[in-house]
Amino acid sequence: MSLKPFKKSDLEKGWMKKRRDRKIRIQPEYHLIVTEGTKTEPKYFQAIRDIINSQFRDKIQLDIFGEGDNTLSLFEKAQARVYQNPNGYKHVWVVYDTDDFPIEHINRTAKLCEQSSTSDTQYHAIWSNQCIELWYLLHFSFFHVDIHRSEYWPKLTAWLTNIGAGDYTKGREDMYGVLLPYMETAIANAKRLDQLNVGKTPSSAAPGTKVYELIEILKPYLVENTAFRMKG
Repeated sequence: MSLKPFKKSDLEKGWMKKRRDRKIRIQPEYHLIVTEGTKTEPKYFQAIRDIINSQFRDKIQLDIFGEGDNTLSLFEKAQARVYQNPNGYKHVWVVYDTDDFPIEHINRTAKLCEQSSTSDTQYHAIWSNQCIELWYLLHFSFFHVDIHRSEYWPKLTAWLTNIGAGDYTKGREDMYGVLLPYMETAIANAKRLDQLNVGKTPSSAAPGTKVYELIEILKPYLVENTAFRMKG
C-alpha cells in the first residue's frame, strides 16, 4: 500500500494540529539521603526534608532512610534504592560516621561513591570523622582536635546550655532548628577543616566532615524558606 501525503484540508482539522495548549510538566530533582544511624542523623535531615518537600515540591524532592547499616552495607542499600525508584535520583547522599569501623571499609565506601557516579546519578560520600556531632559542634566554634566521639557530647551540652537550648542528647528532634542560626559558621568551619585534610583519606581526616557539601546544595531552599517565615 502506498503512503499518500496528507491533504491540505486534513491538515486544518483538529486531530492533525499540534497540541500547543498542552504544558510539559518538568519533573522535580530527586535526592536520596541514606544514613548509617536510625535516630540522630534521620531526625536532623528529616527536618530539612519536611521544609523542602512542603515548600518546593515542584522543584526538588527528598527521600530519607535511616538504614542502621554502616559503610559498605550502607552504600549497597543506597544503590538498591536507586534501582527500585522509578523516578530516578539525581543525587544520592550516603551519610555515615567513621566511628571504629575498619579503615578499608571507610575509604572503600567513599571510593565506591566516586566510581559509581554517572551523568544521571551522582553519589556523594558524606562521612564524619568521627561522628556527625562534629558537624553540630562546628556551628559554634572551629574545632580541629582529634578526640573520641563521646567527648563531643559534653562540649555540645555546654554550647547548647549557653544559648538556652538545654542539654545535648542523641536523637534530639529539634537539632536542625536549634542550629539553623549558626549554619554559615558551621559551613565555614567545615571547609576550613577540609583544607587541613587535603590529600587525606576519610579514615585519616580526623577531625573532618563532609556534611557541609549536602547542606550547601540544599541551602538555597532552606534560606528561601527562612526568609519567607520571617516575612510572614
